[in-house]
Amino acid sequence: MTNLLALQSLKQGHWFKLICGASFQHLPAVRSLTLAYTLAGADCIDVAADPAVVVATQAGLQAAKDLAREAQKQGFGFKGDLPLLMVSLNDGEDPHFRKAEFNASSCPVDCPRPCEKICPAQAIVFNNIKDSFSGIIAEKCYGCGRCIPVCPYEMINTTSYISTPEAIAPLIMSKGIDAIEIHTKVGRLAEFQRLWVAIAPWADKLKLIAISCNDGKGLIDYLQAIYDLIIPHPEILIWQTDGRSMSGDIGNGTTIAGIKLGQKVLAANLPGYVQLAGGTNSYTVPKLKSIGLLKESGEHGAGGREQRAGSSQQGAADKGENTSPLQRQSPAFISGVAYGSYARVLLSPILEQLENKEVITTSVKANLRLEDEPELLWQAVKLAHSLVSQIKSQ
Repeated sequence: MTNLLALQSLKQGHWFKLICGASFQHLPAVRSLTLAYTLAGADCIDVAADPAVVVATQAGLQAAKDLAREAQKQGFGFKGDLPLLMVSLNDGEDPHFRKAEFNASSCPVDCPRPCEKICPAQAIVFNNIKDSFSGIIAEKCYGCGRCIPVCPYEMINTTSYISTPEAIAPLIMSKGIDAIEIHTKVGRLAEFQRLWVAIAPWADKLKLIAISCNDGKGLIDYLQAIYDLIIPHPEILIWQTDGRSMSGDIGNGTTIAGIKLGQKVLAANLPGYVQLAGGTNSYTVPKLKSIGLLKESGEHGAGGREQRAGSSQQGAADKGENTSPLQRQSPAFISGVAYGSYARVLLSPILEQLENKEVITTSVKANLRLEDEPELLWQAVKLAHSLVSQIKSQ
């Protein structure tokens, strides 16, 4: 299942990752998002570390592979090379690993329900058309938290959880997981170490490891400490700069925090690749291009933008000492972009139409698959491709 072209995209600076969400467990949507973005050329699909979610993702990947020839007829470049399958873990409290909750029966009847209007995942419903349910559809909620401050009665809370490596190991060994991403925060080195000790025995089964972190005082020292801790060093390591978490669909400006954080991590010369996340949207790639942070086609040159070897690495090379593959390839540009809320919201009108068709045809078919509706499928792929192609055109 591993896509070597995906790893090449990372090295060439046009890596695209779809973030389905570390706590997003709506299986039909996960499957459909995976299918559409795979056909559109995504390099990695990042999903919740949940066996059912992994199975749904793999079903989407297989459906995409089966449609490779048709995708080419439709004018897309997908030839059946599948993206990497990644699952996300956390070493402590993290907004990506939480669910909102409230008792809908306690809501005043005259409440204007701003929570329902602001939810980007359409996870908050009142008198749902399928079953008259009111409240939060847990599997759709991915923890963005936008509903919390707008509730006029302060009735919305969250429930958080922390990954258990013991539950993840079987996924790696039996489900074909290619990569993991560890979400951490400055100051949690002891917690990260405990998680890493549990992961280390099967880390060599992975194609790459990503570390996701927000900005904070002492960030670079913290990331360096993490790098020193993860022994043996993974051959491919991604530093994900989580600028403004889960906000890309709000507006263009949300991407600025991630870009600034990306610049900060690039300047630190840490071994590995730097990939943006957190607030990314259709403005991200144009902004990166305008400030020269993306590698242009055909751009090469030792000592130029192609490499950003730190002085200690260069010194080791000059002395003939061994350097890892990771140390020999630390690009001086942003290697890729991950898209979460923006990528999902972009396709939400299509997925909503599919869900409505499911309601209408419930007596005939319990769950419609996106590929069962070719018109909706290729509309979704076209929308997904409009985002993927931004960085692929480099």
